[in-house]
Amino acid sequence: MSTITTQDKTTLFYKDWGQGQPVVFSHGWPLNADAWDEQLNFFASKGFRAIAHDRRGHGRSSQPWQGNNMDTYADDLAELLNQLDLKNAVLVGHSTGGGEVTRYIGRHGTRRVAKAALIGAVPPLMLKTERNPGGLPLEVFDGIRKGVAYDRSQFYKDLSAPFYGANRPGSKVSEGLRNQFWLQSMQVGLKAALDCIQQFSETDFTEDLKKFDVPTLILHGDDDQIVPMGAAAQLSSKLVKNATLKVYPGGSHGLMATQLDQFNADLLAFIQG
Repeated sequence: MSTITTQDKTTLFYKDWGQGQPVVFSHGWPLNADAWDEQLNFFASKGFRAIAHDRRGHGRSSQPWQGNNMDTYADDLAELLNQLDLKNAVLVGHSTGGGEVTRYIGRHGTRRVAKAALIGAVPPLMLKTERNPGGLPLEVFDGIRKGVAYDRSQFYKDLSAPFYGANRPGSKVSEGLRNQFWLQSMQVGLKAALDCIQQFSETDFTEDLKKFDVPTLILHGDDDQIVPMGAAAQLSSKLVKNATLKVYPGGSHGLMATQLDQFNADLLAFIQG
């Protein structure tokens, strides 16, 4: 397996396909790099170097007790880019991975970055607060924690329905896609899964977004049942200078799978534009 070792001795697994300008993908919770396989194959076939890693605690990476926080996720991404000496990279983050990319730019800047894309991403802040009235109440995330802590297998099976919009009338989401979600989800360590819930829900990325100085695509489905668009993409697009906001009508949270061809084409056009 291809791995790097971070400064705190955590082993991170990554895939590295193709040659050319690097496109680096950060996955959502509770998945791993396999969630990007269709994109990795597509972009490697188009002359890019497509890379995706398993976040610490997820997939084939180490499951340390410590470091399951957004700052360390961003630092892990920095170590990946530094150890592979990636330059002129396009960073693509989905959901929690969008937070990881955002915090990376906030902490490490854009010296190695040409463009960024936030897909169904959690910034600027998911949690409802006095300053963020459009967010989701804490009880929602407490419910997620309870489901993961007590019967995570069933919780992940159930979560796959709203994740891909399989609970919507006329849905064509396959049982196989939902099974794939469950399989990847079961590979995340319990401690990492629980820690990450707090990180994706309570981290405020407002100041990080203000530091973006590269072309940025913000893409969101308007039927995203996991990260509601109004408190996420619509606000982020106002904080990132010259961001391009693209909305998928009826799009789910997992639109890179449910609207695969359109998503790949739109991301390719953005990168080449």
